[in-house]
Amino acid sequence: MSQFDFSMMQQMQKELHAKYDRLWGAIGPEQGKDMLLWTYGELSEMGDILKKEGVQAVMGSPTVRAHFIEEFCDVLMYLNDICICFGITPEDIETAYQAKHQRNLNRW
Repeated sequence: MSQFDFSMMQQMQKELHAKYDRLWGAIGPEQGKDMLLWTYGELSEMGDILKKEGVQAVMGSPTVRAHFIEEFCDVLMYLNDICICFGITPEDIETAYQAKHQRNLNRW
């Protein structure tokens, strides 16, 4: 199984933005604000699936699970778009994630 990481996701998002630049427009900090709001919408769609179908369906129904994962991918796509908008690199995420993890290990 291949490694799938933030670097690959960001590269894929950059590819999409290059292809649809005329339709979607520029990508930068101002657009990052909108993308953050759209991320909330995608998270709400995940919540709607849980509310309407239930946890058991997400875990046991291949159709419901596929829909849930698709919405999760939408969230990841917008999160990567936000990173691109604000110039946050996969290396930035790795450094911050590891530091936050260490703080959390020692928090309580």
